[in-house]
This record gives sequence, structure tokens and C-alpha cells, in this order.
Amino acid sequence: MKRFFLTALIMGLGATQAFCADDLKMPVNLDRLASRATETVDVTLDSSMLQLASKFLSSDDPDNAKVKQIVSKLKSVYVRSFEFSKDAQYSMDDIAPLQAQLKSPQWSRIVRDKSKTETAEVYVGRDGDKVTGLVVIDAEPRQLTVVHINGPIDVNELSELGGHMGIPRLGHAIRKKVEKEQ
Repeated sequence: MKRFFLTALIMGLGATQAFCADDLKMPVNLDRLASRATETVDVTLDSSMLQLASKFLSSDDPDNAKVKQIVSKLKSVYVRSFEFSKDAQYSMDDIAPLQAQLKSPQWSRIVRDKSKTETAEVYVGRDGDKVTGLVVIDAEPRQLTVVHINGPIDVNELSELGGHMGIPRLGHAIRKKVEKEQ
């Protein structure tokens, strides 16, 4: 499910109304989970840091050139991921403030995969026909991951980002599922 969630996050851009993705705030209580986690990933890249990171990509390589072009349009990328040594080290209350923000008319949930122990959700923000943001929440018994990509991007561009700047490569089957949900 974790791979599905991260892939869906990267691929899931697709359906909402006007939205300013800058208004989305990561709940402070997420950072508090780090003290209980055995492994933590905390990525915060604003537009200037994204531009700096893109300078390490070669313009001579066609794949890197595409990634640079995509990154140049993004405003920010946030990743918070926590791995725990045992179950029940966090609760869904920890992500409730984020989910509450995503219930606004500017956001639409396009994917939800839920079982008794795991939940994966993908939300998109839109301004007319343009996607302005993407949020993925992956909650598993021993791992919680939240990803927020702020800025204009389309599903085809997302596949180009796979394998760069910590973004996982996208599986073909997952991409088709997300496109179908749109």
C-alpha cells in the first residue's frame, strides 16, 4: 500500500476548483511524531530550494532537462514520513487537521484506498482546468507519510519526476488506476 500511496501522490493530479495551495498548512503535531519514530524523513523545499536542487540536474541530459522544466514551475514540495517500531505510535487524530483543510471546496479527493489497518488518500487542488496542488496521505500501522506538492503540474509531468529529488518511480499499473479515478 505504501508504494501505491506514494505513486498515487505523484500521479494523482486531476480534479478540483480554484485553490491557493499556499494556504495548506502541515499540522505541527506531525513533527512531534519524530520523537516516537525509529526513522523520519522531513523534506521542505520552497521555490528557491527547488531551483537550487535543479541546478544539479544536467541540461545536456534530456531527462534531466525535463525535470528541470517541471521543477521550475513548482512552488514547494513537503514530505513528512515516519516509521515506527510498533503499532499505535500515532493515531488518525494526528492527521485530522490536514484532512480538515482538504475538505474545502478547493480540494477534491480522487483516490481513497482503505482497509481495516491502512488508508491511502490522494487529493488535488485546481484553478479551473489547471492543477495547483497535490496531497498524498499514506497511513499504515507502522508508517505514516504525507506529501504535498504545491504548483502547476500534470499527470504526464509527474511521471518524469519519478526517481528525482526523492520522488519514487511510478508503476504503470498504479498510474492507470489513478488516471481512471480522475
